[in-house]
Amino acid sequence: EQAPHNCQRCLRAREKRRQARRETQNLGGAQATAAQREESPSSPSSLSRGTPPSSPAAGTRQEPQGAPGRSFQRDPLIKKVGMLIQFLLEKYTMEEPVIKADLLKLVNKRYKRKFPEILRRVAECVQLVFGLELKEVKPGGDSYALVSKLHVSDDGRQSSGGRFQKNGLLMLVLGVIFVHGDRASEEEVWEFLNGLGVYVGRCHIIFGEPRKLITEDLVQEKYLVYRQVRDGNLPCCELLWGRRAHAETSKMKVLEFMAKVAGTVPSALPDLYEEALKDEEERAQARCVVRCENSLHLSGVPD
Repeated sequence: EQAPHNCQRCLRAREKRRQARRETQNLGGAQATAAQREESPSSPSSLSRGTPPSSPAAGTRQEPQGAPGRSFQRDPLIKKVGMLIQFLLEKYTMEEPVIKADLLKLVNKRYKRKFPEILRRVAECVQLVFGLELKEVKPGGDSYALVSKLHVSDDGRQSSGGRFQKNGLLMLVLGVIFVHGDRASEEEVWEFLNGLGVYVGRCHIIFGEPRKLITEDLVQEKYLVYRQVRDGNLPCCELLWGRRAHAETSKMKVLEFMAKVAGTVPSALPDLYEEALKDEEERAQARCVVRCENSLHLSGVPD
């Protein structure tokens, strides 16, 4: 292992990691206990593992009990958030108004008291992922509408924001990969995306054909790696971060995005937060090495 570098950025990154570890030591257990009281066994989170422990995806990739991402399994509201997002997107596609009473029916009586929180999370998610804004048709009224935040040209086509549209889906996929230990089976990715109304073979109003976007376009752009592996004697496919993803974003940025989608904060997910902080520290050390080498080169000092 390389000796740690002692530049100020590296020291700050290490101190931040130590402080976060102290603050989150007992947080995971407390949140798990509270969530288990609310969560129905028949309502798994759409951010949970793709397959049960008895049948791990991609055979050779079974995750240990302490693997990152287990905290996402404990959110009792995310299934309701996903249901409302799918409903809203259907209404948006058909250009129909969204009635509050219909949303309350989807939430059902058990979660009626949580409706304001669920709707807030839905609004944040559709904005982050789909570039849509949830607005009340009339202030204080009982109907809503989704409005595109992207510019629409005279011919009715979205003339800008294509990169933004891709970014929402890309960040979700990168997040699923991170949650599943830096590699995710295609099945795990689609199980999560299905919870947000994104399906294989179904043209999406925002993303178009999502499988092509994920397994071809984003792979060609080097944001994702899509490769075949073996699950016993059967071939299957998995996704990893690509070179440009490693260069242009970080585990912390992806975790922050996923936390917003899940209606929480990164530090509330201690296992993932710890790993993201470690990644930040390693990146700071790598930048420190580059700066030191450049300084030596410019000063003419031999290596």
